[in-house]
Amino acid sequence: MRKVRVGAVVRNSQDKTAIVEMVWKQRHRLYRKQVRRVARFYVHDPENKCVLGDTVRIEETRRISKSKHWRLMAILERKQIAEVRPIDVETDVSQEITQPRIAAAEARAAEDDSSGDTADNAMEASAVEELEVEEPEADDASDEELVAEEEPVEAEEDAEADDSESGDEGEQEEKE
Repeated sequence: MRKVRVGAVVRNSQDKTAIVEMVWKQRHRLYRKQVRRVARFYVHDPENKCVLGDTVRIEETRRISKSKHWRLMAILERKQIAEVRPIDVETDVSQEITQPRIAAAEARAAEDDSSGDTADNAMEASAVEELEVEEPEADDASDEELVAEEEPVEAEEDAEADDSESGDEGEQEEKE
C-alpha cells in the first residue's frame, strides 16, 4: 500500500512540478511543547493543474526525477488568490509626483549657479589674499626655528672640539 498525504501547494513555478507542504505538530520529548514540523514534497503534476494555495491529495510513486517521487491524485480545494500586478511605470500619478520635484531641483541648481558665480569669485579672491598674507609670516617663523636649531648644534661641536683638543694633549703627556 502506498503512502497518501494531504497538503497545500506552496510553489508551482516549475513545469509539471508542484511543491506541496504538509504541516503537522509533534510534541518535544524533553520540553513537552508542541513543535511545528514541515515536510515538502516535489509532486508530479503533468497537466499543471495545481495553483498556489490549493489543498491537494498526493500519493507516493516510483521515482520520476532526482527529488520527485510523489504524484498528484486530486485537488481537494481550490484557493482563490488575487493576482498581484506590478505597478505600471508610465502612469500619470508617478509623473505628477516626480515632475514638481525635478522642476524644484532644477530651479535650485540655476539659483545656486547665478548667485554662486559672484560668491565663488569673491571667495577665491579673499582666499588668495589670505594666502599671500600668511606666507611671509610662515617664512619668518621657520627662519627663527632654523636659527634656534643651529645654535645648539654649534655649541655641541665646540664642546666636542674642546674635548678632542684636551684629549690630544693628555695623550701627548702620557707618551713623554
